[in-house]
Amino acid sequence: MKLKQWGSLLLTCVLTVSLAAGCSSGDKEGGTAAESKGGGSAGGQVNETGMPIVTDKLTVTAFAGKFFANADWNNIKLWQEYEKMTNIHVQWDTVQKDNLAEKRNLLLAGGDYPEMFYASAFPRADLLKYGKQGAFLPLNDLIDKYAPNFKALMEKYPIIEKGITMPDGNIYGLPTLYDPEFKSVLYGTPWVKSEWLTKLGLKEPQTLDEFYNMLKAFKENDPNGNGQKDEIAWGAVGAAGLVNYLRGSFGLNNHGTSNIYVDTDPDSGKVRFIPTDPRYKELLQYVNKLYKDGLLEQDIMSVKSTEVDAKGMEGLIGVVDNVDPVAIYNQKGYVGLPVLKGPHGDQMFSATGSPLGNIGMFVLTDKAKNPEALMRWMDYFYGDEGIKMFFMGWKDETYKENADGSVDYVDDIKNNPNGLNLDQAVGQYLIWPGGYYPGFVTQKYFKGAEGLPTSVDNAKKAEPHVVPQDQIWPPFNFTAEEQADLTGIQTDITTYVDEMRDKFISGNASFDEWDAYVSTLQKMGLDRYIAIYQSAADRYSK
Repeated sequence: MKLKQWGSLLLTCVLTVSLAAGCSSGDKEGGTAAESKGGGSAGGQVNETGMPIVTDKLTVTAFAGKFFANADWNNIKLWQEYEKMTNIHVQWDTVQKDNLAEKRNLLLAGGDYPEMFYASAFPRADLLKYGKQGAFLPLNDLIDKYAPNFKALMEKYPIIEKGITMPDGNIYGLPTLYDPEFKSVLYGTPWVKSEWLTKLGLKEPQTLDEFYNMLKAFKENDPNGNGQKDEIAWGAVGAAGLVNYLRGSFGLNNHGTSNIYVDTDPDSGKVRFIPTDPRYKELLQYVNKLYKDGLLEQDIMSVKSTEVDAKGMEGLIGVVDNVDPVAIYNQKGYVGLPVLKGPHGDQMFSATGSPLGNIGMFVLTDKAKNPEALMRWMDYFYGDEGIKMFFMGWKDETYKENADGSVDYVDDIKNNPNGLNLDQAVGQYLIWPGGYYPGFVTQKYFKGAEGLPTSVDNAKKAEPHVVPQDQIWPPFNFTAEEQADLTGIQTDITTYVDEMRDKFISGNASFDEWDAYVSTLQKMGLDRYIAIYQSAADRYSK
């Protein structure tokens, strides 16, 4: 799944946590009370339920990636209050997100790593690598005994366990999760300016031809009424968003976009490499026509987000490929664009990912003196009570509760007297701004653009055509051998595919070069690439 605006709307990247069938301070499940690893000296007995988690104070070391808006984690109220509840003191070593990978890798290479990695976004290959080396602990038994909230989510949504389990059978990290019931955070079609439709006497398009005609009318018929042809029919940074929106109209990505280059061939039942499929060629030819006829931002391949944002705030964009323009451009009146019927009768919305985000957001290392306590420490934030504190803070201090049970930030946060924006104001108390942490994104506590009523309505419009939930693939996990082969070929293949996509769309490459393009991919090792994904798909289907 893609949260569409990173940076200029950090709220859309927040990760929240929720109770799906567990409990928080009074867990009903859990192992027997456990002594710490090392004879019980590190924090003493772990309590099965309730708070504190350990009887004697436990100090642990942790490393985390953070966003600029957050205060010092060693002094931030969230962790101070949680320490009082749990009896666990965390010594935080944090790094700005832009330097995360470098610092994370240096710690592991030097052997001077902490007991816990939090919000560190380990890629799947690293989870398997360091897990097999013994630096990362398998979490399977710890989840079973000490994480009733997370365990309940796995039982409710089987895709979670299948998606976080490595080919060796072990789980080495806890993920970012998106509630499968929170439809508008999992998918959302682009937004069309409804007043332009009304002014030009147009209905919302239902087919590719109608979509073309609508964009052409936006471009040529002065819907903003200023006497100038300054309208941008389709405004976006890059062409990937438009291509992704149209994939389902050409019958592509029938398992969603978590593994965006592959799906299942309807004829053979085997893995299909989408960028060489004839229907993908048709898709690019259609988008090339839009580009050639001036219906897309003409600098779409190179335009900067600030330039698109400036046009959006002036109300010059007919179709916005982003979150609701009211949230990012302060432009009201946009509605969700319908899912379009394609040339072969397909009317599928496949630009949706799985509920799994990064699965390496919480990792325990072999230096953890009391992994049982740390698993309970983390599991609290997968329950309703924990998420309310984690994401909203404290009643009457950072949030207010309405009569219907809904919550909202207090006015000092929403309209900060010191001129802080929402991320900065919240970041004085809590760590969610920037969206880097393990969690469960639910509509109940989500305050980003995807939670707006307009976004919920947009998702409902698309819902009848969305790939069924039980057919969605998460990002695949690979064996060490498969990963070694992929490392050698995947970057070249995907880089070339994306470069040629843009060249075909812009006309810098003729479609007469299609066979040569496919041949080049074959020489890059495409057959091995497909075989690896076939093995991963076979493992997942079992």
